[in-house]
Amino acid sequence: MRNPVMTASGTFGFGKELADIVDINRLGAIVVKGTSLRPWKGNPPPRTCETPAGLLNAIGLQNDGVDDFIENKLPFLRQFETPVIVNIVGHSVEEYVEVARRLDDAEGVAGLEINISCPNVKEGCIAFGTTAEGTARVVSAVRKATKLTLITKLSPNVADITITARAAEDAGSDALSLINTLLGTAIDPWTRKFRLANITGGLSGPAIKPIALRMVYETVKSVRIPIVGMGGIVSGLDAIEFLLAGASAVAVGTGTFINPTATLEVIDGITEYMQKSGVSDVRELIGSVSE
Repeated sequence: MRNPVMTASGTFGFGKELADIVDINRLGAIVVKGTSLRPWKGNPPPRTCETPAGLLNAIGLQNDGVDDFIENKLPFLRQFETPVIVNIVGHSVEEYVEVARRLDDAEGVAGLEINISCPNVKEGCIAFGTTAEGTARVVSAVRKATKLTLITKLSPNVADITITARAAEDAGSDALSLINTLLGTAIDPWTRKFRLANITGGLSGPAIKPIALRMVYETVKSVRIPIVGMGGIVSGLDAIEFLLAGASAVAVGTGTFINPTATLEVIDGITEYMQKSGVSDVRELIGSVSE
């Protein structure tokens, strides 16, 4: 990675959607939308709801499947120098394994982000990511199926995120990304109905940043592998906080919906901070917060 800023899965599509306004070659890495073995329709609408300082989404990981990704989306991404990381999802361990196996042979894929933490699907994903046992089962099986770099995306909807973090590390994950969205809901008082057809959705955006930052800090002290911090990052200074807490890289998610060029502004903001602080290497910042 040329810098520590990547896109968060599900917020940057498959790259082509924003390529006209974002120079993908400037990104540290691009993490594409969740990809499953077979096409997923996702949840019924309405699937998004704006909240104070955040967004609730219940998209349900709609995608066209791994074969479509390899045939129709990956060729576009190969033209860039930026590493491509594919977020993989499944209803079962076997589905995760098969998606990983097919991507292992696909030219242009640098790594996989194992999504065991999406709260918006009724089978798989969060069902695996809320226990150490479930986390270990998926990560261990995927590890055997691929030689690609593995990043495990952790759920914040647990009592102690360090437990699943250590389980993922012990099972062979090369890195961790956290946090995924927090489970929430919203009600329209005038219609007296839930604003999401799914009733619940994942809360993201600046509202969750203090929680994400705390969980990153706690996890850094519990594992030895690198961490990608995310959750409410919309500026360079937001990203700096995550680096100081110990994250080796950061991901911009909902910020892209607010501002399509947010990733580039975060990169520029980190550079500006380093210049003002007399820091020559961004790695000097990692974990340097004073207790």
